[in-house]
Amino acid sequence: MKYKRFIDQETLARRVGELGETLSKDYEGKNPLLVGILRGAYIFMADLSRSMSIRHTVDFMAVSSYGASTTTSGVVRILKDLDTPLFQRHVIIIEDIVDSGLTLKYIFRLLSARLPASLKVCALLDKEIAHPGEQLVDYVGFEVPNRYIIGYGLDFDQQYRNLPYIAHFENIDV
Repeated sequence: MKYKRFIDQETLARRVGELGETLSKDYEGKNPLLVGILRGAYIFMADLSRSMSIRHTVDFMAVSSYGASTTTSGVVRILKDLDTPLFQRHVIIIEDIVDSGLTLKYIFRLLSARLPASLKVCALLDKEIAHPGEQLVDYVGFEVPNRYIIGYGLDFDQQYRNLPYIAHFENIDV
């Protein structure tokens, strides 16, 4: 499959650093918990965590709504839940990409029920066109076109996560 690069490594590094600085300022003295949504967010979350200058902790959830398809199944399954209690914690959900918003809305409702002190969302990529008029993300790295995105942790059938940049397939529409 042919793909085309559209966000290079340097641009990614600069924007992730800016997000880390913003989160550090906004959460100064709060020791936030970063909740990475596996598998796609692991590279972004590692770089984001390293760019933060404040004390924070990390945990991970694994969810699935795509399987091996390029479109969501409409069913969100929890494959791995958090190990950390959220009660009265400042929690930041770390997402690789927000597409339809289905998975994120499900996770947000689930985690809200655990009574955190605050709950925000930081996403590297947002396809706002896929969820028009809905403000789902508090901290956005990049708005991207409605294409199937790969690289920097994002996959197609568990492949291409290792690309150090963001790309999209030239022959797959979503």
